[in-house]
Amino acid sequence: MKKFLSIFLCTTILISSTGCSTQNQTSSGKSLSKETVLTLALREGTYSNVISDCLSTFEEENNIKCQILELSENDLYQSIASSNQKSSIDICMVDSPWVTEFTSNNILTNLSELGYSFDDDIIPATTDIAYYEGNIYLTPYFGNVSVLMYNTNIINAAGYENSSIDNLDDIMTICQYAQDNGKYGFMYRNDSNSNVVVDFLPFLLSYGGWLVDVDNNPTINTESFKNAISFYSELIKTGQGTTKEDVINALYGENAAMAIGWPGWYTKTDDDTVDYCAITGKVSKGTAAYNANVYGIWGLGIVNSSENKELSYKLLQYLMDREVQKSTIDNGGVPCRYSCLMDSDVLAKYPQYKSVCEALESGIYRPNITYWNDFVEILGEKITEIANGEITIDQGLEDAQAALDIIANKD
Repeated sequence: MKKFLSIFLCTTILISSTGCSTQNQTSSGKSLSKETVLTLALREGTYSNVISDCLSTFEEENNIKCQILELSENDLYQSIASSNQKSSIDICMVDSPWVTEFTSNNILTNLSELGYSFDDDIIPATTDIAYYEGNIYLTPYFGNVSVLMYNTNIINAAGYENSSIDNLDDIMTICQYAQDNGKYGFMYRNDSNSNVVVDFLPFLLSYGGWLVDVDNNPTINTESFKNAISFYSELIKTGQGTTKEDVINALYGENAAMAIGWPGWYTKTDDDTVDYCAITGKVSKGTAAYNANVYGIWGLGIVNSSENKELSYKLLQYLMDREVQKSTIDNGGVPCRYSCLMDSDVLAKYPQYKSVCEALESGIYRPNITYWNDFVEILGEKITEIANGEITIDQGLEDAQAALDIIANKD
């Protein structure tokens, strides 16, 4: 009887163990419990929404849950920068100016070592920022690039159409028209020094200037910079400095004519009175056209401290799949893929994506330097002081150049 009971209990335990072994396993044999959670630290707004909306299929197929942390730009930076100390983050969304700091400090996982490579559908120029010492550390996920946003009714009343905005003089004419008729002309963001700098960049590029030289030395106190800030100071007098939300509301409410914007700010519908176009990079009719499209691409990477790298890599591949990315467009997604942006059905519904694709093919990345945050704090403050008439252009640029030279030499 004891022998029979012993056999019965052993058999029961074996059957019970077999019945409970329904956990997923990675290819390395590591079991994934039903409670497995991947944490994604993402930029708040459309950028995180489009990812959230397409996760359910992956969660069901892999028996996991994805937790999304929707963070402001500063909070996102801080959470990733400190992830090597103590973090539960697996996948993170990274802005291009952070890449050098994060890769040199071993914060991001080497994706090339995991087997990742870019297919030829991804717009080549958008991958430049993804590499560090020949290896891939990021995937270009959200194809943000600076555009000229405007209220169509106002520009039409000023005698312009989308295709006829040819240069900066045209922009000034439209904005002065709006101001003369009781509306704001050019709206810009002044809620942070970073936004002050970024909104100014397309104008600096149109004058042939830039923030640094080929060796990443600051190039602020230059003739092209002086000309650009002189124009910009006059342009912003036609409008108002405010937040992104107020800029968008002013354009939609037909209270303002124009602003520098990003495709990720909104999804156009048929009855919209707001549209956008690429900036030509020309100052006046007949002048040289410079590349004035500034990348604001958000990439995806895996933090080195992740305890779920294999599954995180699988999710990264899923999010970069061309069909998954195409599914995000109706929710405001901007993939860095030709098959998505140039799809005939997509263009029939969102014709502006043709301009986005062209801009993504030849955009300019903000300087990839470790001291970017300090850079924009110093320069943004001086641009604001110049615009407010607190200091002269010459003095402001001299001060900015001197301060930036100091931190550049410390780097």
